[in-house]
Order: sequence, then C-alpha cells, then structure tokens
Amino acid sequence: MAKKTVTRLKDLNLVDKFLFDETMESREAYEAAVSILLENEVELLGSPETEKELRISPQLRQVRLDVVGMDRDKKLYYTEMQGKNTGNLRKRSRYYQAQLDVSLLEPGNRDFNLLNDSCFILIAPFDIFGKGLCRYTFEGTCRECPDLKLLDGAVRIFINTKGRNREDFSEEFLDFMEYVTDSSAERADRTKSKKIKLIHKQVQAVKESEKMGVKYMQRWEELAEAKDEGRIEGLAEGHSAGLAEGHSAGLIEGCAEGEEKKLIRMVCKKLCKGKRTEEIVKEFTEEFEEDAQEVERICEEAKEFAPDYDYDRIYDRLHAMQELQ
Repeated sequence: MAKKTVTRLKDLNLVDKFLFDETMESREAYEAAVSILLENEVELLGSPETEKELRISPQLRQVRLDVVGMDRDKKLYYTEMQGKNTGNLRKRSRYYQAQLDVSLLEPGNRDFNLLNDSCFILIAPFDIFGKGLCRYTFEGTCRECPDLKLLDGAVRIFINTKGRNREDFSEEFLDFMEYVTDSSAERADRTKSKKIKLIHKQVQAVKESEKMGVKYMQRWEELAEAKDEGRIEGLAEGHSAGLAEGHSAGLIEGCAEGEEKKLIRMVCKKLCKGKRTEEIVKEFTEEFEEDAQEVERICEEAKEFAPDYDYDRIYDRLHAMQELQ
C-alpha cells in the first residue's frame, strides 16, 4: 500500500479549515476578512470564537461553527470555510441559523426583538448555485411584493472564490478570492490591500509556530490512522461475516455489520485518548460524513465499558436497545 503524504502546514491555504480557524482567532484578521467579504468596514467588539459549539438539546444534533464574532452593534458574524461540496450546504446553513437563533435568548425571555442581527458567511472554492457569481446574498423578501423586505435581521451569504462577475467587485475583494486558495507570500506581495497583508501576517505566524505544527500533525495523524484502520478492519469483518452466512445476502449484512463495528472501534480509540463526545462527533461528521446521532450514541454506550471497551459487547448493546425501541 502506498504511503500517504501529508500536506505540510507551510503549504496550506486559507481554504483549508485548520489554517482558516487558527488564523481567524486573531480579532484583527477576522475583522479584516469579514470587512473584505462584505465590502463594508466591520469593527468587532472583542476576539472571535473558533469552533464554537451550539446544542439546544442533548437529543438533537450539535453544530460547530468555524468562527463567530460580534461587532459593536451586537451583530453576529459567523463564518464557515467549506473546501468540499457536500451537496447539503443550503439546508445546512438553515440548520446553523436556527441553532444560533435559539441560543441567543435566555429562558423566559418573551421579547423576540432582542434577537441579535446575524450574518452567516460560507466561503467555498466552488459555485453552489451555478450562476457564476462571486457572492450570493439571501435576505427575506415577499414573493408577491419583491420590494417588501422581511427585515428580520438575518442574512446568509455564500462566497464563490471562482465567480466570474469580477467587474462588480473591488480589487481588494478579488485579490482576497485569489488569496483564499493561494495563501502564498508571492500572492500577498502582489496585492495593495493592507487588510490582506494583515491576514497574511497572521497566516505566517500560524505556519511558523512550533505549537501549531505539532497540533496540525497530531490531527492529521489521528485522521489518517482512523481512515486506514477503519477501511481494513471494516472490509475484513464484513467479509468474514458474509462467508459465515454463505450467500450474497449474508455478505451484504456482514459488510454492514463490519462497517458498524469498524465505527465503534474508531470511536473507542478516540475515547481512550481522552477526547470528549463533542470533539469525536465533530471529527467523524466533518471528516468521514458519519451520522452525528449514531456517533454520539456509540460514545454514550461505550463509556459504560471503559476503560477496556469490548467492541462486540458495545455492538450487541446498541442492537439490543434498537430492538427495544
């Protein structure tokens, strides 16, 4: 099997989530990025939060936002960097908006006018809507009366770094579109934008940080190990279970069982390393596109078998619970 190579930290671009999140922890960098994307000066009230977790109920799926900041008017800006088109980004933005809104009012508060204005920004190196635009801005409007705005304070914006309507945007905006996918010193040197140069300074600080280098390698190694072990173990367990049944239907069921046991094993290894349920759910949903509720269910059941984590018993317990439901 060919040995996998890891993209070096110094070769990452802002389109990579790790570099984006670490860079945007700087208030000045996030302030500059949002100002460029909106082509409007934004002044943040304090430092942004990265990988902010939102959950309104233990029974519902949590979300984790890449970067969240608030300006002096208490308006919230939450930004996602999306390198891959998962095909569900429109509805995902709706779910994120709902989770954020529900978290903004304290229990018992009846005045909905106290909801903060909010701006969701998703940045992607592809066109979600296929219209060739660099920026798509969505606000509530009336179908029967297009001039009538809902004015509920919520805006969702989708940035396409490959947009073609370049004549509609400032030079700074266009330079930033190129910088997102090519965050090199050469690209930063060519722009006149002070904001982009400020962002690049923070990018360089992240890339040159020994601490960030260790953090990046640990994350990459964990994901690579999980993928390799999961692929091999899932195939082996599925094949063995299928042969035991002795026919094609058994092989299909065996593969499904093998895949589930593979997921249980991978989750348990994360628990052994002391990772919290929220961290594990995020990794498996974002990197492997696993079902968040399934991963969370495995985490909760597996905890009863700590520290030995008997995979077969966890599997049996999960299926016993399913039969009772």
